[in-house]
Order: sequence, then C-alpha cells, then structure tokens
Amino acid sequence: MEGTIYFPTAFLIEAGFNKIVFIIRKDIKDAFKEAIGDRIEKICNNLDVEIAYAYQELSELPEGVELPTGRTKPWGTGQAVLACKEVLHEPFAVINADDYYGKEAFVKLHDFLVDYTPEKANQFCMAGFILKNTLSENGAVTRGICETNEEGYLTAVHETSNIVKTPEGAAVDNDGQFTSINAESYASMNMWGLTPEFMQTLEDGFKGFFANMGDKDILKAEYLLPIYIDELLQAGKVSVKVLDTNDKWFGVTYKEDKDYVVKSFAKLIEDGVYQKNLFEDLK
Repeated sequence: MEGTIYFPTAFLIEAGFNKIVFIIRKDIKDAFKEAIGDRIEKICNNLDVEIAYAYQELSELPEGVELPTGRTKPWGTGQAVLACKEVLHEPFAVINADDYYGKEAFVKLHDFLVDYTPEKANQFCMAGFILKNTLSENGAVTRGICETNEEGYLTAVHETSNIVKTPEGAAVDNDGQFTSINAESYASMNMWGLTPEFMQTLEDGFKGFFANMGDKDILKAEYLLPIYIDELLQAGKVSVKVLDTNDKWFGVTYKEDKDYVVKSFAKLIEDGVYQKNLFEDLK
C-alpha cells in the first residue's frame, strides 16, 4: 500500500503545510527511502516543502525505565509522535501515513493551526469523521467514538472494539450479540491538530504511562495518543475542537480491504476528483 502515502502527502501540501515528518523504525530507513521517501523528497524539494525523519525505537524510554525482557514492538502512537521532539517546533497535524483521509480534513486542520499563538498552547483540534464512512466491508474495527458539546468541542473519546457494518448502520458485536451504535457519530481516525508545547506534555505523559502501569501487561501495553488526549481532556487541561468532515476514510484493516481501497482510488481518479499525477495541480 505504499502508493497510498502519496495521497496524504499531496493533500498536506495542497492544504498549505510546508513540512512533512515521516515517523519510521530506524532499521527500515534505507528501504523506506528507496521505495518511497526519495521520490517524495524530490517532489517536495521542487515545491519548497521540507522533509524530515523521526525514528520510533523500542528502547527510547524515559530515564530510569528499563526495556522489559520479551517486549518486541514499539510503545504506540504517543511514543511515535514523541519521537519527533527534536524536529517539530511548530503547530502540526498527526495522521496515519498509509490511510486515506480525503482533502477536506487537511484544509480544515491547516486553517485551525495557522491561528496558533503561544497563548493557545492547549487548544487542539481533530478531524471528526462520520462513523459510517470509516467502516470495513470485511469485518469488525476499533474506533474512537467521540462525544461533543453544543459548541463542537470534544468532551470524551470512547475506544470501542468490534464495530461492524449492518444494514441499519453500525453495531458492536459482543460474541454474536449485536448492540446498535449511532452510525452518524463522530469517529476519531487519529487525525489531530496539535501545538509545539504539547511535545513536553506528551513526554511527561510517557513517564506517567510507566509510573502508573499497575497490573497492565507491560509486554503489550501501548501509550496511545487518543487515550492520552482524552485523559488531558477529562482533567480539563486541554480543549479539542472537532472539525466536521464528510470525506470517506479508506484504510486496510483486513487484507480483503486492499482491493476495495485500490479500486476506490482508481474510481476517484477516473471521475476526475484527483489527477492521475497527484502533484500535477501543485506545480
């Protein structure tokens, strides 16, 4: 699915972002650059867009924390963003690079972030996708179901597993027992608008993640960005404006999703929604 990375890259640039940071494992750096990075960097150099890299490493832990024997995978999306601490000094958006979000959400995030001032250090935003536009045809998914207030600000994120598409809309599958869920709800798809000050907050949270591990399985526990932001939200430390988007989200949760996603991309190009060369309009 390497080709899907070109969509968010093009959409970020078109929306007005002028710096892109790829977060990868250091051991795949050369392979990533050969397959994707060098091509994107060449395009971005011609468009005056900076490319940087950050490396999420299993062993990058807070002082005094030792790597547990048997832990094999990195510590989640919170640690991934924290890996950018040395290269991010401006307001920024966070996305999953191999997901398709549509153009609208990038524009809305950019327009929110350009209003940043240091006095707004704790004012964040997120793209609010409609749940029905994020479901898989091939099985259950996990989504952050969002609650908002009348002003359109996030009040809670509920990480909800086993959500399936139904003829009526959506439901949670509890071992064959289906509980309906509002398919028009906002879902967080890990598309956030954050501030440079958040990096220090995120680092403090990573320390707290280990300090409060309790009886969680340290070999599997993850420091997840949506869960940590929700903790800050519940403590009244941040605000998160939900930016409504009607774009459809595409991603590969199941291997069977790949054909659908590829065909969906081809249809968007065939219908003239996007150029075959995604960067053509940016020249």
